Amino acid sequence: MDQKEIRKRARALGIEIGRLTPGEYNAITDVPGIRVGHSTIKKGESEKGKVSGVARTGVTVIVPHETIWHQPIFAGSHVINGNGEMTGTSWLGESGLLTTPIAITNTNSVGIARDALVAYYFEQFPDDAPKWLLPVVAETWDGILSDPKGMFLQKEDVINALESAKSGYVEEGSVGGGTGMICHEFKGGIGTSSRKLSLKGQNFHVGSLVQANYGLRYQLQIDGVPVGKELPVETISGIGQFYNSESAIAKERGSIIIVTATDIPLLPSQCERLARRTSAGLARMGSIYGNDSGDIAIAFSTGNMIMSNDAFHNITCLGNDVISDVFEAVVESTEEAILNALCSAETLSGIDGRTVHAMPVDEVKKILKTYNR
Repeated sequence: MDQKEIRKRARALGIEIGRLTPGEYNAITDVPGIRVGHSTIKKGESEKGKVSGVARTGVTVIVPHETIWHQPIFAGSHVINGNGEMTGTSWLGESGLLTTPIAITNTNSVGIARDALVAYYFEQFPDDAPKWLLPVVAETWDGILSDPKGMFLQKEDVINALESAKSGYVEEGSVGGGTGMICHEFKGGIGTSSRKLSLKGQNFHVGSLVQANYGLRYQLQIDGVPVGKELPVETISGIGQFYNSESAIAKERGSIIIVTATDIPLLPSQCERLARRTSAGLARMGSIYGNDSGDIAIAFSTGNMIMSNDAFHNITCLGNDVISDVFEAVVESTEEAILNALCSAETLSGIDGRTVHAMPVDEVKKILKTYNR
C-alpha cells in the first residue's frame, strides 16, 4: 500500500479559478444542510500479476438535507455523454423531485448501493408509505486499479457513508467512490468547490462535488493553460503503459459524475439548466466528452421543501433574468472541484502492480507561472 502523501487543494497552492468568491469551506457543504460521507475500501497488496482480491474502491454519499426521505426537493439531471449510469433519473425527470440521498460508487457496485439505500429507508421508516423508492446512484469505472470482478462494496459500506456524512470540511482525492479513479492520466477521485452569490440583496451558495475519472493527459487544461502538454506521458507515465496503444481504453478515458447544489430557490427546469452548465466547467479542464465517457450531472435546490402528500405547494423561484450569475457559479465550482480532485489525490498502486501518479503540483505551479497565471 502507498505511503500517504501530503497534498494541498488548488487555492492553498495559489491557483485561483474564476472571479467569484468561494464559501467558507469551498465545498458543496457550504450549501446549508448538505452533508457528505465516504466509505473507502483498500484491500490487498499491489503486486505484478495479482488482480483478484485487490480493492481500491468505495462509495461517497451526499445527503441534501436532514429530512430528504420525507421532504423531497426540486432537481434536474443532464447527460453530457451517456456511457455511464445514474439510477433514479427517469422518475426525477418526470416528477422534478429528488427524494433520496445521492450515492456515487464504481460501475459494478451500482446495484448494491441502490439496494442499500432502499433497505436503509425501510429499516429506518418501517411504517412509511409508499413502499417503493427510486434512489439516485451514479458510477465511474475504477477497474484500472481495482479488481473489477471483486464486488467489494457491501450494504454496510453504504450505510456507514450515509450515517457518517457530515457538514463542513470534505475529504477529497482517493477517498470513497473516488478511491480508484483516474483523471487526465493522473490520480483523480473526489473533489469539491463552492461559490457565494448575492442576488437582489439575498446571500446564497452554489456548490459542486465531482467524482473525476476522465480524460487523456494532453487534454488537461488548468486556468486556460495546456498543462497536460507540458507534462506529457513520456515524462510522467499515464494509463497507456497498461494497455496496447491501439485499445480503446488507451485512446479515451471516462467518466465523471457531477453533483451541483444550491440553496437558491429554483424550479426543476432551472435545476436541469444548472446541470447542463456543468459541462462548461468540464470543458474548461480539457474534456471532449469522448464516445466512451460517462459524463452525467445532477443539480438540486434546497430552496423549496416539498411535502409529498400535500395537494398544493407554496413555492418560490428565482427569476430567469438573474439566473446567469448562477450559471457562472456552477461553471466555476465545477472546474475547481475537478482541479481539487487532481491536487488532493495521492499516488496510488493497485492491481497487477500498476501505479497511477499524483499530479505534480509543484511542476504545475511553475508551468502556470510561465503563462503569467
